[in-house]
Amino acid sequence: MDFFTRQDAARRHSRRMVVLFVLAVAAIVAAVDALILIVFGLARNRPDGGGIEVPAQSLLLVSLLVIGVIALASLYRSASLRGGGGAVARGLHAMPVPPDTTNPAWRRLRNVVEEVAIASGVPVPEIYVLEQEPGINAFAAGYSPADAAVCVTQGCLETLDRDELQGVIAHEFSHVLNGDMRLNIRLMGVLFGIVALSVIGRQLLNAAFWSGGSLGGGRGRRDNGNALWALGLGLLVIGGIGVFFARLIKASVSRARESLADVSAVQFTRQTGGIAGALKKIGALQYGSQFTRVHGEEVSHMLFGEGHAWSALFATHPPLEERIRALEPGFDAREFERIAAQWRTPARTDAADDPRASATGLLPRELLLAGAAVLPAAAAALPDAQARTALAPAAVAAQVGQAGLADFTLAAHLSAALPPTLIGAAHSTQQALPLLLGLALAMDPAARAQQAQRIAQHLPATVTDAALALAPRLDDLHPLLRLPLAAMAFPALRRRPRPEIVALVQALAEMAHADGAVGVDEYCLATLVRVQALDALDPARGFVAGSLKLMDCSDAARLVLAVLAAFGHDDEAGAARAFQLGLAVVLPDAAVRYAAPVDWQAQLDQALARLDRLAPAGKQLLVQAMTRVVREDGQLRVAEAELLRVVCAALHCPLPALLGQDAAAA
Repeated sequence: MDFFTRQDAARRHSRRMVVLFVLAVAAIVAAVDALILIVFGLARNRPDGGGIEVPAQSLLLVSLLVIGVIALASLYRSASLRGGGGAVARGLHAMPVPPDTTNPAWRRLRNVVEEVAIASGVPVPEIYVLEQEPGINAFAAGYSPADAAVCVTQGCLETLDRDELQGVIAHEFSHVLNGDMRLNIRLMGVLFGIVALSVIGRQLLNAAFWSGGSLGGGRGRRDNGNALWALGLGLLVIGGIGVFFARLIKASVSRARESLADVSAVQFTRQTGGIAGALKKIGALQYGSQFTRVHGEEVSHMLFGEGHAWSALFATHPPLEERIRALEPGFDAREFERIAAQWRTPARTDAADDPRASATGLLPRELLLAGAAVLPAAAAALPDAQARTALAPAAVAAQVGQAGLADFTLAAHLSAALPPTLIGAAHSTQQALPLLLGLALAMDPAARAQQAQRIAQHLPATVTDAALALAPRLDDLHPLLRLPLAAMAFPALRRRPRPEIVALVQALAEMAHADGAVGVDEYCLATLVRVQALDALDPARGFVAGSLKLMDCSDAARLVLAVLAAFGHDDEAGAARAFQLGLAVVLPDAAVRYAAPVDWQAQLDQALARLDRLAPAGKQLLVQAMTRVVREDGQLRVAEAELLRVVCAALHCPLPALLGQDAAAA
């Protein structure tokens, strides 16, 4: 199942969630109406003996009141989650992992997350740790990749080796890439409403305890002495209906997508040992994946493993052994006993980079006695900036949201090739903003001076000076390292005040125009930061899967293809050929001649905003058409690849690090 099919599947799951939610509300309303009838004796025998008379107006009022309570509770919880994935993690009292952390275990976790993010073509998410949870578990939360948060338990850091931690993180990134996160966080908000009555029931029971069960004084006190008790207990029981439906909805939506995420993690890392090893340790070790300190029922549908011991009906994940056998068909459950025996007396290694050890340096004693670890190979040299690679349009469309082994390997090489001083700047809350500005500075001294003036119009002079100071170290940076460095800086950037981030977006846009000509590299960086920063600033209003057809966006599609053709070819004849080839993919019946775009930046921004509202199937065709344009000559340069990647990012179709190289394996 590819990225676009999964986006459609997420929408179907959303519709299923709505149907089940409506059924749950109807059941709860009917139960409350029955409770009110019984407690207050509203049902009366008809005077003519023709049956029982029910006060319809009173029941209608009660029904509307119950629906209102559920709606308000859902809206309240949804509003509390508008901060995105970080709000979910902080709600569980998870500790944020600072970008510049010196904790060795947190440093390994951050390195793994950064590599997976770079390979996937998405910004590095916020990272959190549940320090008090010894079980092996993790989750990803957020509305879009730009506001995502990845959280792991301390048990992951204590027991998982590097491959296993990569497998778990890759599993979570599948949720980041495939639309699961937005569905999951909306599920949290919606389901809160249908369990709210149980909370009200508990409050009424407390009130009954202190008031003696009276709903009022005088005659009402004698006649209704037990009414408050009955009402509170009844609402508490009815709240159980909400809990039942909430767990059923979560299980229905989550179970199939968890199996899919396991497969995606294997596709990503190209080895089953990592994620299978993590699942085996869940089955073997004392705490498994269970939460012991945090009440995590609300996020149970987001977790890597079962956070609570539900019955099979409410399980949000397939059975553990079933998940393992899907990865390793020959798995023998007796392996749980072997792993448990190994970890009864773990040892601590002195080698900080030992990949066999957990992030905290623990590993089975027998592995420590076996000798030194085999360390990863040294980073390979990056390709020449002018190198060209072959490219197939269908293969690139298949790579959207589907990173593979080559992407992961390249991401590790890119991380290793970045100078430590620049990595430090990207991780620094103070230097991340100047770093992004420095990446956008032109090489020409005169143009750079004009750009500095534009920065000074929006940001303090200290920021301008810091950007200029970083510029010499950025001038010689390999083109393949620029966008990964920007991705690394994103978590630190998100920690800056909102007005600074808005000012950065404005400054980058104006810097691109400072010398009177907008370069492709300038546009790429400005667009990438703008799209991701604006998504992060207002997560709940970020990307939503669209429903427009290509015919509804024909002008926008033609403009995008024309821009790609113009910048991907040195001569107008080649650009015209490329444009027609791309047009034949998305609008085969259109008879439009190629014209080189003028003042293309503003037009392209508007076109991309329109095309972002395309339905997934339309986006898939558009990606194929764009790829057909840039590889008209059968080759792809680094600059063309970066432009294609950024345009796809604006369409919320993340492309992996290395285009066209892993398609066969995918």
